[in-house]
This record gives sequence, structure tokens and C-alpha cells, in this order.
Amino acid sequence: MAGRYERNPFDEEEDVNPFADSGVRGRAAGSSYGGGPFYMTNNGGALPSSNSRLSPLASGVADFRATIDIPLDTEKDLKRREKELQAREAELNKREKELKRREDAAARAGIIIEEKNWPSFFPIIHHDVANEIPAHLQRMQYFAFASLLGLAGCLFWNIIAVTAAWIVGEGVKIWLLSIIYFISGVPGAYVLWYRPLYRAMRTDSALNYGWFFLFYLLHLGFVIYSAVAPPIIFHGKSLAGILPAIDIASVHAVAGIFYFIGFGLFTVESLLSVWVIQEVYAYFRGSGKAVEMKREATHGAMRAAMSSSI
Repeated sequence: MAGRYERNPFDEEEDVNPFADSGVRGRAAGSSYGGGPFYMTNNGGALPSSNSRLSPLASGVADFRATIDIPLDTEKDLKRREKELQAREAELNKREKELKRREDAAARAGIIIEEKNWPSFFPIIHHDVANEIPAHLQRMQYFAFASLLGLAGCLFWNIIAVTAAWIVGEGVKIWLLSIIYFISGVPGAYVLWYRPLYRAMRTDSALNYGWFFLFYLLHLGFVIYSAVAPPIIFHGKSLAGILPAIDIASVHAVAGIFYFIGFGLFTVESLLSVWVIQEVYAYFRGSGKAVEMKREATHGAMRAAMSSSI
């Protein structure tokens, strides 16, 4: 009977991990089913008991997960970038100083840098009365600017009126002349008399006042002539004055109405221009600029005479 329970010499001996936990090693030596209690069968085999279970994994298994820090910027790269930033900052400072030096030199030489700011949606000219013109002169400057805009409005309406006359059979020549009046008259007025007045009021220059009076008198003569529009010098019906309005109205009433409106606009522009030149001249005489202008003109004539003699 004792021989029945002896170990079978032909059974393969299970490998035992000498480094495993003692409890695990003991279970491995006892049975491949976890080393728990078992029952022997009649034929010498062994069955595990009903309450046997697989052993859990040893809690001492090493965790091989590790955090690997890869430096994005080495110290050398940081120093290089710092030097680049310092070089850029030095370059910007240098440019800023150079620009400031040029602005100061231009200011000392009397050169004024003007930034285009009017109209705001499409700047084409520089116009800043509130910040550049003395407070007691701003009213006159605004009225002069209204005179410039009034001239633009008159010449634009003149194109519309002459177009109506062209449609009723007056010919294309007068329409082309009305276009020429507009594209030359508005920029010419701005350059010849409005800008000199703006600079004269800003810098208190007698010479600029002289330029203003010279060309504003031409402007005044043109708008008065346009309000009447006699058939001399300019082609009679190329300007919407009172005389062409009467002629056109006898042929076509609608075109005549356009001409009468043009006559009214040129009349208002003439009255406004007369008021502007009176106000500017009164200030010019009262401020003593007339004497200064005469003195500057005399000095200029003397310098010209001396340079020609040399």
C-alpha cells in the first residue's frame, strides 16, 4: 500500500525558479495546479481539490516604465537665440534714432512731413485743421475748404448738365470740355490756392498769403464767369450758366432745368468765394503781413539783381 503513494520516478520534474517567492516556489513544487490540496484517484493520478485556484502574479514584479526627458532647447541654442534677439533690438534702436534724426533735420530746415488723411475712406490729401491751424484762424480755413469742395460740386454738376444737353443734340464737344474743366479745375485749385492758404495759416508765412491772393482771384473770376457763361473764351454751352440755361430751356425743358441748377450752384460758390477772400485779406492787413510781404519781395528783388550782376 505504501508503494502506491510513492512518487512516480518517470514523472518529469517541474522546473522551479530559485529566484521566485518562497510561497510561489512551494506551490510549484507541490503541484502544477497551484500547490493546493488534491485527491488521489484509484489509478494513482491526482486531481485538484474543488477550492483550488490559480495563484496571482507576484507583487514584486518590477515596473520598467520610465520617463525620458528630451531637452527641446539646449543651453547653446538659448544663448544663440538671445544673441539674435539682442542684435535685432539694437538694429531697431539704430533705425529709430536715424529716423528721429532725419525728422529733426527736416523740421529745422522747414520741411514738414504731411501724411495723407482725408477723406478717411480713401486718403488723397493732408488736412488737419483742428491740430495744425491756430484756433482763431480755423473758421476762415474751414470756409476756404468749403469753397474748394463747392468748386468740385459745381464742376461735377456741370458735367451732368452738359451731358443732358449732349443727349438732346448739342454735340459731344461741350461734354468733353466739361470733363476737362473738372479734372483740371479741382486739383488745380487745391495746389494753386488752397494749399498756399493752409501753409500760410499754419506757418504764418507772408509769401504763401501772396500766392493765395494771386490764384484765388483767378478762381473768383472763373466762378463768376461760369455763373453767367457768355459765349466767349469758353464754348458757350460747356458751362451751366444763366445764358446757356435760357437757350437750352427753349429747346428742351429738362436739360434747361439742369442748367438752371448749375447756375444756382455757381452763384453760391461766387458769393462764398467773395466772403473768403474778404476775410483773409482783412486778417492779412490787420496782422501786419502786408508790410512783411513787401519787405520779403524787396529783399528777393535785391538778391535777384545782385546775383544777375555777379
